[in-house]
Amino acid sequence: MLEHVFKNCERIQALREGPGSSLLEGFAEELHKTGYVNGAARARVRAAEHLLHWTEREGVAMSDVTESVLKRFHDHLERCRCPGFGPIRSDLFTGARLFLDYLRRAGLLPASVAPNQDPPLFVAFGQWMRQVRGTCDNTLYNYGLIIKALLARLGDDPRRFDARSLRQFVLETARSGAPKKCTTALRMFLRFLVVEGQCAAGLEASIPIVAQWRLSSLPRYLLPEDVERVIASCDLATPMGRRDRAILLLLARMGLRAGDVVQLRLSDIDWKEASVRVCGKGRREARLPLTQEVGDAVVDYLKTRPRADDDAVFLRARAPFRALGSHPTVSTIVAQAMRRAGVACPSRGAAHVLRHSAAAAMLRHGASLQEISSVLRHRFLATTEIYAKADVTALQRIAQPWPEVQPC
Repeated sequence: MLEHVFKNCERIQALREGPGSSLLEGFAEELHKTGYVNGAARARVRAAEHLLHWTEREGVAMSDVTESVLKRFHDHLERCRCPGFGPIRSDLFTGARLFLDYLRRAGLLPASVAPNQDPPLFVAFGQWMRQVRGTCDNTLYNYGLIIKALLARLGDDPRRFDARSLRQFVLETARSGAPKKCTTALRMFLRFLVVEGQCAAGLEASIPIVAQWRLSSLPRYLLPEDVERVIASCDLATPMGRRDRAILLLLARMGLRAGDVVQLRLSDIDWKEASVRVCGKGRREARLPLTQEVGDAVVDYLKTRPRADDDAVFLRARAPFRALGSHPTVSTIVAQAMRRAGVACPSRGAAHVLRHSAAAAMLRHGASLQEISSVLRHRFLATTEIYAKADVTALQRIAQPWPEVQPC
């Protein structure tokens, strides 16, 4: 209702007498429910009112609003002289898009006008992966970064794909890092196309194999004092600071993955049993003990957590108060904490660095590889063996001196 956002009775009456008054009523109600403060909500209702005024003047029905119509509205805002709308603000177009998103969710606009839609071929691939392989959204998100770039580069007609262009794409993408993820995503996408009969059988064999030697690298982790500095960098006087500290502790003390934090729901925490249910890779559920320190941090955040219909434990810090978008959001939170603490991140994926740090800390305190594997929820103990290389003290006791060189 408009009364939730506006206090001036004359202003409310003017909105109700204008075009699309019922749409503005519903939009204002949603803004109020999702946690927008009155000033921000009023600005977005103002943007929606401006869009309704412009479409009525142009003779465009709201059901006919497309991307091209939005582009015309954007051009109009740059030279707008509409009476009664005052100076043009830079966030008007953003508010108009938010209004259209609301209309689409309410079923008042067809989904086809939604901005930034995924390519149809990738949408079909995602559906196939979920149905045939049970792939989770996080994996599809990672695949999507590569596949969407491929479709933008080669087009959306798989019949035009050939081995040369695919290999060239892999070589160029690999220069920016993570070549293994690139080849895995493309190989799976091509298998889907082959099954659907949209490209030649065997084309997936054109994707080069990335040379990778097991246990050839060292796990990247932070020293204990650096981990404590990162955790202490959060401002506990703000809800966002309490949220970030709880997230950091879940990563650094319990070894959770960034995706685990995003997917964590209020019902996953058993306060009586002091445990947390997490669903990791392969949709394998596990229960982990909730320590006093981590539990206290989560409780401190929940006391100031914004009210929202979403049952996710961790929400955005600003309206609309919804669950964190994806696991890169968690890595961004960790990276910001590292910058505040003056700690250099030793590798990409700041959230995963804290997971490695948790494993290294357990190893220093005498935990066995089997125990570390259980906490990290590795399917195979061989995955955990890389942490044996991080125990330099133990390695010094068993390392043999180099021939013809006196030991230090």
